Amino acid sequence: MKTKREDIRNIAIIAHVDHGKTTLVDELLKQSGVFRQNQEVAERVMDSNDIERERGITILSKNTAVYYKNTKINIIDTPGHADFGGEVERVLKMVNGVILVVDAYEGAMPQTKFVLKKALELNLSVIVCINKIDRPEARPDEVIDEVLELFMDLDASDEQLNCPFVYASAKAGYAMLDPNDKPENMVPLFETILKAIPAPEGDPELGTQVLISTIDYNDYVGRIGVGKVDNGVIRVNQDAVIVNAHEPDKKRKVKVSKLYEFDGLNKVEVNEASIGSIVAISGIADIHIGDTLCSPESPEPIPFQKISEPTIAMQFMVNDSPLAGKEGKYVTSRHLRDRLFRELNTDVSLRVEDTDSTDSFKVSGRGELHLSVLIENMRREGYEFAVSKAEVLYHTDEQGHKLEPMELAYIDVPEEFSGTIIQALSERRGELKNMLPASGGYVRLEFSIPSRGLIGYRGEFMTSTKGNGIINTIFDGYGPYKGDISYRQQGSLIAFESGESITYGLFNAQERGILFIGAGEQVYAGMVIGQTGRTEDIEVNVCKKKQLTNTRASGSDDALRLTAPKILSLEQALEFIDTDELLEVTPKNLRIRKKILDPTLRKRAANNAKSAK
Repeated sequence: MKTKREDIRNIAIIAHVDHGKTTLVDELLKQSGVFRQNQEVAERVMDSNDIERERGITILSKNTAVYYKNTKINIIDTPGHADFGGEVERVLKMVNGVILVVDAYEGAMPQTKFVLKKALELNLSVIVCINKIDRPEARPDEVIDEVLELFMDLDASDEQLNCPFVYASAKAGYAMLDPNDKPENMVPLFETILKAIPAPEGDPELGTQVLISTIDYNDYVGRIGVGKVDNGVIRVNQDAVIVNAHEPDKKRKVKVSKLYEFDGLNKVEVNEASIGSIVAISGIADIHIGDTLCSPESPEPIPFQKISEPTIAMQFMVNDSPLAGKEGKYVTSRHLRDRLFRELNTDVSLRVEDTDSTDSFKVSGRGELHLSVLIENMRREGYEFAVSKAEVLYHTDEQGHKLEPMELAYIDVPEEFSGTIIQALSERRGELKNMLPASGGYVRLEFSIPSRGLIGYRGEFMTSTKGNGIINTIFDGYGPYKGDISYRQQGSLIAFESGESITYGLFNAQERGILFIGAGEQVYAGMVIGQTGRTEDIEVNVCKKKQLTNTRASGSDDALRLTAPKILSLEQALEFIDTDELLEVTPKNLRIRKKILDPTLRKRAANNAKSAK
């Protein structure tokens, strides 16, 4: 018989990027007494990964738990960026309700729509939290109207439309049920969670059923499966069977060696857990997302939704440049292959495929950011490799027509830049759908644009809007192929010979364009050392020394002044490279190079490509 477990609530916090999810979780942790009075707590304590802390974004969903009035509230903090939507999709299976956080100024954004749609499809209860209410430009009433419109657009039921609204400032640490109330603490939000989020339901008499929604990985214990106990009880040393709804033949006997529940930021070892509990299970080597852990007597899998497919791919290959193997710890194809396939343990949105070459692997993900985070992680771990320009994954329809992934781009820019943006995106095959005035002299542009039109665009966008524009994109299915796009109008400055860059050579080269390197750096023939304003590539000799003579002329000894080089970040380098170039990634350096280093072979390949067209 199904029973409710009233002493537990399971919730996920969902929102668009930067609307304050992680800060809200911080406050809930603080005010529930997880930390000691005098304990020093880092800001955004849930963002535990280095890259998350540096960039201020959440990449991996995290579990935590707080106690309020003898009720345990399991909280899952989810990423807000569209590239990590796969993380959000799967964790929603563990919860009974969500807190939708919306910025009181920005309002409902593209990713708000995506995460809310996923929550409504699973019939989850929703609490809308209007955050950053203390911002001077906050417009809570208008934002509530926008959110309700969004509910209607997504065909929400009457029950879902009657969801509670809470006004909060996560940063200041208070929540209110009415914007005119006196701000005090987070109690109104805690109370709303207990009232509005249903208690988990299940049958404790039935056989064990735990759906694995997340995989954690630890070097000491290996894979850790995280999921919710749907039915029955799970115990340490219990015999169990792993089954999967998408793989009918899968049936493997395992033993539960260790069982953990979440408490604050820690995992606490327990001997058993019953319905509604979110548990972490270690000791099962080959456990995957979507697996169901069952009693041997009744192996019934729980259906698991299909994760959205990747839309973009890159080639990861062994570095074969003249400087290969000097800076990295792991450089062989075996190292690279093992590391990429290990990433699949925890990232469900990623695909890794072998190619015709043993030294190259095709890696597909949800977007440029998704793949750049993987590249950055690998470089920090000591890997050395090369990557190609990102390319989109095409499909074909029944008639054999070529289809490509499309995106909806929502752009907020000051009015004076709108013409430049419309022109740039039109060149990249974008189609203007809507143009609305926004507050503060801004305009909101809505575009339908192929995913490949956005590859390498974000850097250009920030330059064109002088850093004042905001661009948000969301995947919008597949549409007919829109035609060719030229990614880059400018050519590359290419090093003519190998050696060390010299001030004299660089001084002559800088007249041709913008340099990416300074003096005293190792270069090789075919390496890209800068960007030129012309459309074609130019070869320059940056290793050239000044010829010394025994006659002195006036001015010959004047010091040569170099302009500071433009040092590209990983994202900028990935955006800059063209289809005939590679990015060489090492723990110490990022170098751009031509795929074909030899100038004669390169020209021959370019001529062959032209004649083939």
